[in-house]
Amino acid sequence: MSGLVDEIKALIIETLDLEDVTAHDIDATAPLFVEGLGLDSIDALELGVALQKRYGLKIDGVSEDVRKSFYSVASLAEFVAARRVS
Repeated sequence: MSGLVDEIKALIIETLDLEDVTAHDIDATAPLFVEGLGLDSIDALELGVALQKRYGLKIDGVSEDVRKSFYSVASLAEFVAARRVS
């Protein structure tokens, strides 16, 4: 799953246009929102759309499961792996 983690890190950097941030700078287990990368709700929407386009996911609203899945890169990778359309 480390390949997927790296893909998601790159997707985050590309989608959110994070200048001066590399994949190496992003801790896969650190929070993405508030702490960690300090992302906000707009970033979450943009990231959700990018994940849907890239991996063919269907994300239905903001449930507690989705909220937990967006906690970190590692939890996003698990979410994508479980729901991705091949």
